[in-house]
Amino acid sequence: MSELYRADFGDTPLTADEIQGLIPSLATQRELNEVEFANVMSGRRWALSPRRLATADVLNVSYLLELHRHMFDATWRWAGKVRTTERTLGVPPHRILPDLGALLGDADYWVKNSSHPPDELALRFHHRLVSIHPFSNGNGRHSRLAADILALRLGRPIFPWGGTSSNDEARRREYLAALRSADGQDYSPLVAFARGTGKNVAAP
Repeated sequence: MSELYRADFGDTPLTADEIQGLIPSLATQRELNEVEFANVMSGRRWALSPRRLATADVLNVSYLLELHRHMFDATWRWAGKVRTTERTLGVPPHRILPDLGALLGDADYWVKNSSHPPDELALRFHHRLVSIHPFSNGNGRHSRLAADILALRLGRPIFPWGGTSSNDEARRREYLAALRSADGQDYSPLVAFARGTGKNVAAP
């Protein structure tokens, strides 16, 4: 089982106990990727349905946990549960819930006071959420979908996250570089990447 789950570039490896939380019986990394992809797409359909969007409170801890559960509940038994193990990325486990509370309070203030343009506001939320790294796996996918939902609630379309480039590795590197710029409070690369105007966008 330990050889089945392989952390891709930029991902954080799971612990042995976390890998034991895999629900389906799988033999290859490709099978795991396919199961996760199908699960995430199901979660997106749930989250982005008009009825669900009409009442989605993305600036709420319970909703964020429920969103992660819907994205990974057919793959991992710990879907929707805050991680309890240390990571090289993210805050220590005991700080996850307090830091989430602080982020949600800040984001609520930003929204009510129009502190930033809508795209930047949603991406500031995304950056802080992925930096906290609340879950054992799927933090990037979860925080991107959360940002999409917040953007929609702010009257903006969802983000294409890198445009139409078919070079997944180049797009991933640009995304991680944009997150590092955001660490230094420069959000313009992240806005450009998320809106599909970054350097790795495919030519028409």
